[in-house]
Amino acid sequence: MKKIKVALIGTPNVGKSTIYNQLTHHHEHTGNWSGKTVGVSYGECVFQDICYCFYDLPGTYSLNSKSKEEMVATDFIVFEDFDVAVVVCDATNLEKGIKLVLQTKEICKNVLVCVNLIDEAVKKGISIDKELLEKRLDSSVIFTSAKNKKGLTDLLLAIKNSIDHDYLVIDYGLLNPYLDKIIKKIKTKRFNSRFIALKILENNSYYMKKFNEVGIMFKEYPIYIDVHLEVALKIAKKTKEVLDGVVVKECFKSDFLERKIDRFLTSKIWGIPIMLALLFLCFYLTIIGANYPSSFLFSFFASFESPITNFLVSLSFPSFLVSLIVDGIYKTLYWVVSVMLPPMLIFFPMFTFLENLGVLPRIAFNMDRAFSKCKACGKQALTMCMGIGCNAVGVTGARIIDSKRERIIATLTNVFMPCNGKFPSLIAIITIFFVGLNQEYGSLFCAGIITIFLFLGILLTFLVSFILSKTILKGEPSHFTLELPPYRMPKILDTIIYSVKNRALFVLGRAVSVAIPAGIILWVIANTQIQGISILAYLVQFLDPVGFALGLDGVILLALLLGFPANEIVVPIMLMGYLSTNTLIEMDNLEALRNILVSNGWTIKTALCFITLFLYRFPCSTTLLTIYKETKSKFYTVLSVLIPLSIGVILCLVINFV
Repeated sequence: MKKIKVALIGTPNVGKSTIYNQLTHHHEHTGNWSGKTVGVSYGECVFQDICYCFYDLPGTYSLNSKSKEEMVATDFIVFEDFDVAVVVCDATNLEKGIKLVLQTKEICKNVLVCVNLIDEAVKKGISIDKELLEKRLDSSVIFTSAKNKKGLTDLLLAIKNSIDHDYLVIDYGLLNPYLDKIIKKIKTKRFNSRFIALKILENNSYYMKKFNEVGIMFKEYPIYIDVHLEVALKIAKKTKEVLDGVVVKECFKSDFLERKIDRFLTSKIWGIPIMLALLFLCFYLTIIGANYPSSFLFSFFASFESPITNFLVSLSFPSFLVSLIVDGIYKTLYWVVSVMLPPMLIFFPMFTFLENLGVLPRIAFNMDRAFSKCKACGKQALTMCMGIGCNAVGVTGARIIDSKRERIIATLTNVFMPCNGKFPSLIAIITIFFVGLNQEYGSLFCAGIITIFLFLGILLTFLVSFILSKTILKGEPSHFTLELPPYRMPKILDTIIYSVKNRALFVLGRAVSVAIPAGIILWVIANTQIQGISILAYLVQFLDPVGFALGLDGVILLALLLGFPANEIVVPIMLMGYLSTNTLIEMDNLEALRNILVSNGWTIKTALCFITLFLYRFPCSTTLLTIYKETKSKFYTVLSVLIPLSIGVILCLVINFV
């Protein structure tokens, strides 16, 4: 079977990954903000006895090789072996796509232009002269609407019938004499000599090294012209010439509405309050929606305890092993699943909906000024949003930040965002001690208090980012292009499927994997006795003095420490310590939990100290492992523990002694 290798390239938010997913049936996330794809994804599609091998490159605005996305995309186009480059453009903003088309045609001989989102262009009264655009570019142009699966067959046929053309030669004016001199010295048939010469004129050390590796030896070429500016001006001029008379805009009604909405969402006055209001709504819906499913799951899984126990006994398992499996591993597992799954199934779809709608880039825009003053990157706001779902995901998401210094700052501060695993415990304690069990609007008050703590986490993120940028991670903030994408109504079913499969179940799977060893450890320390006293009790006695100083007690501190593998098991460990049991405890309702806590000396101050240290102690085991993998540094991994723990301890001391 004949194979055609296709490189998919395009600016962010043009639907490139949607085209890739539709054709290959892969499910890369196609969020409505830049920076989603940093690596290269691969997928295949068979059509008319031809295997199309698609490579989904990172979304990039140019091929200047400054950002990580640009480097990955340019490296692939220059050095990898493929047959056709398909540049995906946004029909509603063709100019930015054509600039990328021109740069790609300087490097590749076989380039197709895919004008996507043509349906949105029609809604906005934008018409494009396809024949004139093809003539100006000397490339085939295909109109598509990827989300509606329109035009994709035409795209495959165009790829099949595409042919090589000459490299595009752009008149670079003052640079031409210098380019000609360098081109005469270059002897290669594999690469475009003009592109190599241009990189040499730019004194691009990265690409000079890359070309040296393939036998094209050059040193820096002295030139006293701003090469980057000259290139940008000439490409802009060429783009204007290509598009002259090609695009006609008939009306601006939808653009006017979007600008009106943006006036509020990006307002200095209303931007942050609207952001907090949206988060409050997500928390509120999560709180009122998760209670009944959690109770059902608890009852469902608990009903299997006796059958599993009887089955193991029938197999002649020793009693201690039966207890370890059922009371240690199984009960810990279903605690984690019952507590985590319902909130995630509600929160993640709402969060993904806001992301795909185009709200997250507006949040980053609103926070960019504050992060700049902290000498950090505005993209950190996006990683903070990811951290609300899962801190490990937020740490991984820091890859979208180009600067290593700013990426580490984002990684170290992501723990200040309360992750999904902390919500159930926070909701229970806040409801018991700050809202009241029988309040008519209890869920609203609870969501409001969680939003306040979230806002405190944002303030701490700014403060710690500023301190880090002034001490061990000194430097100036980098500039980045943040495109505010058009508002696009996401497909509800696709949003739910993605958020459940790729977020909720993914995070749950990682939590379950650490819950198993955690259950074993808990069972061992609760059931191993020394002189008639369990190791659990000894540890509580040892930690009591420190706990009292922080407004807590030894049981709470031990629960916070042993809850390192998974935040969801902190409260049940507390109950195990208070009731001196050898297994995790089930609570039928919050009233029973309240009675146990109050009888063990809990007050409003205790609850406030617990919430503070619970929120700002240290990352869970999954997040900590992710931090180490991302930074490849023991120092920063240890620092990610010490920074939040120090802040949590200081805040508890202040609360306790004020």
